Amino acid sequence: MPDGAAPVLDVRGLKTVFRTRGGEIHAVNSVSFHLRPGELLGVVGESGSGKSVTMMSLIGLLPSPPAEVRAGEVLLGGRDLLKLQPRELQEVRGAKVGFVFQDPMTSLNPVFTVGNQIMEPLMKHMGMSKAQAETRAAELLALVGIPDAKKRLKSYPHQFSGGMRQRVMIAIALACDPDVLIADEPTTALDVTIQAQIIELVKELRQKLGMAIVWITHDLGVIAGIADRVMVMYGGQVVEQAPVRELFSNPQHPYTRALLKTVPSLTGERAARLEVIQGQPPILAGEPVACPFRARCAHAFDRCHAENPLRRAIDGRPVGQGHDVACHWSAGGAHG
Repeated sequence: MPDGAAPVLDVRGLKTVFRTRGGEIHAVNSVSFHLRPGELLGVVGESGSGKSVTMMSLIGLLPSPPAEVRAGEVLLGGRDLLKLQPRELQEVRGAKVGFVFQDPMTSLNPVFTVGNQIMEPLMKHMGMSKAQAETRAAELLALVGIPDAKKRLKSYPHQFSGGMRQRVMIAIALACDPDVLIADEPTTALDVTIQAQIIELVKELRQKLGMAIVWITHDLGVIAGIADRVMVMYGGQVVEQAPVRELFSNPQHPYTRALLKTVPSLTGERAARLEVIQGQPPILAGEPVACPFRARCAHAFDRCHAENPLRRAIDGRPVGQGHDVACHWSAGGAHG
């Protein structure tokens, strides 16, 4: 993937709130990132950091109300998805952006065969006849490693194992050759052996098809093995992003450093006791006016409590092009 390739997806200043009886929850706060053709972007952070809500906001998957995308641009193929009508957005979902959810059992419809569920987007978005869609559906099941693909088209979701159901979900997401595949913790509900198989499958599909992928996870070990670039989220914000090797070797944000210390060493040496990030994630009521990590950060000083830091470049390249971080302390603010 050429480093200077134009982004296939360009997200700018995305803000999403949830209106509740107790007030507004600011779940996504000025998130910006881009994705180039063929690139795999890992999105990491604790539960509640805004990873899934950010990605669901892009393609209108959040219920409204209570959710409201309040600001930003989501540019895909030169169109701002946030300005599309619901019917136009339906055409984008599946055709241009594929989505794989955490739990395939709740994502697949139990009363329809997997064949019908793969064929539906092919007929709707690609204009295929039933016979053409059936042939393509069998090809897709074979592509994701399901044996006896043509025969298994007539099976129902409950007749597949968890790993096989996730493969079916990937086949559905790939059906219309999307430009972008968003995988939302697709291996969380699976055992370790099946997780490894799904990760290898995604690697193979990426090489074969050349699509851009967003992989959402809380597992930094997975990200180390598959991502080109990593975006770290906390409190509904991007606190750091960098090429994967750079992030692991030179983390700048205290939250990123803390996350990395929670990952067991795989060097074979006797592991030290894993560290725990003390405290709780922030309650996202009201627009952020200070660093969201300040209450859990050993390096916090006065400015952290008074001003929400903007992302700044670490390597001299523009923000979003290399390594950047949103942190007063790493910027030397405590010392100068």
